[in-house]
Amino acid sequence: SVLSTGKNFASFTRWGRVGEDGATQCKAFSSVNDAVKEFKSKFSSKTKNKWDNRLEFVKHNNKYELVEMAAPDEEAEMMSTDVQDALSHLDDEEVERKVAESKLNSQTQNLLNLLFDMNMFKSAMESFDIDIKKMPLGAISKSQILKGFEVLEEIQKLLQSGGFGSAAKIAQMSAEFYTKIPHAMGRQRLPPLNDLETIQKKMDMLNVLGDIEIAQGLLKETTKGSKKKKKATDVIPNPIDVKYDTLNTDLELVPTSSKEHRIIQAYITNTGGSYGWRSVKKLLNVWRVSRHNEDDRFSVHDAIENRKLLWHGTNVAVVVAILKSGLRIMPHSGGRVGRGIYFASENSKSAGYVGTTQHKGTTIGIMFLNEVALGREHHIARDDSSLRAAPKGFDSVIAQGRTEPVPSANETLTIDGKKVIVPVGKPQNRAKYSSSSFSQTEYLIYKESQNRIRYLLQCQFS
Repeated sequence: SVLSTGKNFASFTRWGRVGEDGATQCKAFSSVNDAVKEFKSKFSSKTKNKWDNRLEFVKHNNKYELVEMAAPDEEAEMMSTDVQDALSHLDDEEVERKVAESKLNSQTQNLLNLLFDMNMFKSAMESFDIDIKKMPLGAISKSQILKGFEVLEEIQKLLQSGGFGSAAKIAQMSAEFYTKIPHAMGRQRLPPLNDLETIQKKMDMLNVLGDIEIAQGLLKETTKGSKKKKKATDVIPNPIDVKYDTLNTDLELVPTSSKEHRIIQAYITNTGGSYGWRSVKKLLNVWRVSRHNEDDRFSVHDAIENRKLLWHGTNVAVVVAILKSGLRIMPHSGGRVGRGIYFASENSKSAGYVGTTQHKGTTIGIMFLNEVALGREHHIARDDSSLRAAPKGFDSVIAQGRTEPVPSANETLTIDGKKVIVPVGKPQNRAKYSSSSFSQTEYLIYKESQNRIRYLLQCQFS
C-alpha cells in the first residue's frame, strides 16, 4: 500500500506464509508518484497482474492472490457504536447533549450488549482459526466468502469422485482457500482440506462468517444517524435501542412466575443434562420473540395441526443474523438427515451445537425454542444425507432416536390460537428404535416457512 504523512510518502509491503505475521518493508519517497510507481511494480512482480487492470485479475500459479476486502473506513464505522463515538462526531461549536433513556429493561439491554459485543465476534472467528489481523471484523466482503465456497466446492467434487491421484491439486486448492480466507495456526503448517468432513466444517465456518457479516452491517447502520449534524437541543438516541430497532424483532421478557417459564424450565430440567460435552447449567432469562412479518410466512401452514415446540442450538455469533432474518437453510449446509433445519426434543441434543462466549466471567450461550409445523411425519432410523425435501406426501422427516421424552408427560401451550405440544417428559429408552443409528430424535423440515421462533433463552453453560 502507499502511505502518506504530510509531505512524506512511502510504499509499504508485508509478506509471509498465511497464518503468520510475516516480514515488512517500508520504502520512503519524496513524491507520491514515485511511491505509487514502486507499489505498482511490486504488485506486478508478486501477482503477474497490472494494478491498473486489477478488475480483470487472473490468478497465476506460485503467485499471490488478490483478496477483496471492505474499505478500512467501513470497519472503523462499525467499531464506533457507543455513545462517546456519537458525541465525537459533533461540530466543535456544539454543546454536549443528553442521551435518551433506553426503553428496554435491564435484562434486554444486557442481552443486546452481549449479542453485538465486538470481542464476542472476534472470539468466534478465532475459534475457527481465522486470522483476525488479516481479516478483521468488517473487512471481509460477501464476495470473498463466496469465493471461499467456490474453492471448497471444487475440492468437494474431487473428493466425491474418488480423489485418486489428485493430492497435488487438492493441496494447491487448499492453499488457495487459505489465501482467500486467511487462517492463523502459529508455526503449524495449514493442513490440506482432503476429506469431506473437513470440507463441511469449513463450509459451516463460512456460513457463520456470513452471519457475522450481517451483524456488522447492522452495526454500521446504527452509526449512520449519529454522524448527522444535530441541533444542540437534540437528544441522542440510546445506542442500545438503535441496535434493537435494526433487528425488526420484538423481545418480551417472560416473567419467571408465568406458565410459559415453568414449562420451559421443566423442559430444560428433564431433557437437559450432560449427554454432550456442553450442557445448560442454569436458565438465566427467557424472551418471547416476534419477528416482524414472520407471522405472514408461517400462516401458510395454518391448516397443519401437528405442531411441537422444539430446541435449536446455535453459535452466539449468529444470533443477531437469526433474529434479523429467521432460521434459514444455509448454503452448502448438510448433515445426517440432509439439508434442512434441524430441531430436537431433548435439550441436551441441541445444547451440543451451542457456541458459547465468556460474558462477565460466565460461560453464556443462546438457545431457541421454535414452533415447528411438522404435519405428516416421515420416520427414519438410518442416516440419509441426500435429503433435500420431505418425501412426497409428507411435511417433515423425523430421525427416530433410541431415546425420546415420554409422551405421557407432554404439556400443551396455546400460541396464537394453535395448540403446540411441548415434550417436557424425561427421556426414555424405546425398544422399537433400540437399533436406530440416532441416539436422540431429530426433527427435520425442508421449508423455512414451517418454523417460527417463539422463545430466546439466555443460559449459563457448563
